[in-house]
Amino acid sequence: MTLPSDTSALGNKERSSGLRARVFAPAALQKLLAFGSLILLLVFFSFASPAFMQMDNMLGILQATAVNGVLAIACTFVIITGGIDLSVGTLMTFTAVICGVFLTYWHLPMWTGVVAAIGTGAICGTISGTLTAKMKIPPFIATLGMMLLLKGLSLVVSADKPIYFSDTENFYRISQDSLIGYVLPSLPVPNAVLILFFLAVVSSITLNRTALGRYTFALGSNEEAVRLSGVNVDRWKIAIYGLAGAICGVAGLLIASRLNSAQPALGQGYELEAIAAVVIGGTSLSGGAGTILGTIIGAFIMSVLTNGLRIMSVAQEWQIVVTGLIIILAVYADILRRKKS
Repeated sequence: MTLPSDTSALGNKERSSGLRARVFAPAALQKLLAFGSLILLLVFFSFASPAFMQMDNMLGILQATAVNGVLAIACTFVIITGGIDLSVGTLMTFTAVICGVFLTYWHLPMWTGVVAAIGTGAICGTISGTLTAKMKIPPFIATLGMMLLLKGLSLVVSADKPIYFSDTENFYRISQDSLIGYVLPSLPVPNAVLILFFLAVVSSITLNRTALGRYTFALGSNEEAVRLSGVNVDRWKIAIYGLAGAICGVAGLLIASRLNSAQPALGQGYELEAIAAVVIGGTSLSGGAGTILGTIIGAFIMSVLTNGLRIMSVAQEWQIVVTGLIIILAVYADILRRKKS
């Protein structure tokens, strides 16, 4: 017999809450270890290079973390459901290109470009969710195909050349200006970082205080049980992927504003750092557990590590090797954590 929707929702909430209670201790330990690792990296690179702690370099780390952090937040929602999204990097680029079309090619007001970028991200995310939920294509394959599709569309729409926002007044302010700097000139934190933190707070509330968040955890914990309780699993999964796509649209705006251009060849590879940040922050690749706070800590770890290696003149190919090793170690730590829980 099918349970009433309110009863099934309560049951799903209790099941997801129970799982989170069981993994609370190891997940909290993971965030503590991640935060400790971030402090150690800051201390190490500070001693390794005097240039690391300079204000300009710190601002560069914050700018880089803003983009990667927003992408990591998008990945967090999807990974908690037990899925994966390999298209976040190229989706970010595609939304930036669409914004460039609205503002540079069509000379429309800036707010239309902002809406177009976020809306395009939501539509593309919804398509990925539909491929996964309705057509039963594995998330890895569905988002891999979407990644390649969006990469090609970015090149086609932009005619394989960058789109510059030099004619769009104040577009650079979205990412590069500093509201805090007007009040505290000695602390010119970029607006992109404020947007990251604001989005992190909203996403955390969504994940922990709304029906969407409860079903996100429930799908990752036991999707079949949620389905049998009478919940429209496909609808919620599509909504989650759509939300993740909209968040990628925000990342597209941030990187376009930071570069003051939409670079159609940019984007591929960002998904690796985003996924690594999510896993380092304690979100399980098996689904059912994760926090936005942990993801933000993981994003800062990836940015500090990349910046520190660059400051120390480590070759780029070795930077990629280190990133790969971190992903492997983070996944292995997740496996150990799940066994202990």
